[in-house]
Amino acid sequence: MTLFGFFRKWQARRKSCRRADRGLLIFENTSEVIQAEIILKEEGWDIKVMGPPPEIQTGCDLVVEFPLIEELNILRSLMGSGSSPLEVVPVTGPLLTPVDLFQIKDFGEHIMIRAANMKLTVEKRTYIIVNVSGGGCPDVPFLASRMIGHSLFDAPSPREIGHTLCGYALDLAFEEMKRKCLPL
Repeated sequence: MTLFGFFRKWQARRKSCRRADRGLLIFENTSEVIQAEIILKEEGWDIKVMGPPPEIQTGCDLVVEFPLIEELNILRSLMGSGSSPLEVVPVTGPLLTPVDLFQIKDFGEHIMIRAANMKLTVEKRTYIIVNVSGGGCPDVPFLASRMIGHSLFDAPSPREIGHTLCGYALDLAFEEMKRKCLPL
């Protein structure tokens, strides 16, 4: 086995071990996921909204990944705010690994980030938003009209001006794009 092959195997094993300490919160609908995300992030929890693994057939199209060791404290936080998941699932194997919501495509002068069905494209040199597309929600044209032509750092947050799952997904892409474009 080559050194590169050994390193790749070691890295994959390490990544799967890291996932073993994570759990998934399954909610009935997207608005409950959004509410849980707000509550848990405001309290400083290390969580991430992701797509559910194919093995999970209940709930909505999003899950909250969280540190499993903090399950009781996180559930207390949610229940104290009037929110509780349908189910809590430990990530015990590769089939229960959540799906990353982001897909990134580099087009040379432009970069596109897709979150769920929403896509945000930015000119890399100027950080100007050149395209917003995807989804099927009625507020997508409005979101596009408010964002296209503006700098990534001056455009309004889709979460603040949108009110649908498409607006939420676009906000995820928007925040990921800002993270990717921040100077080191």
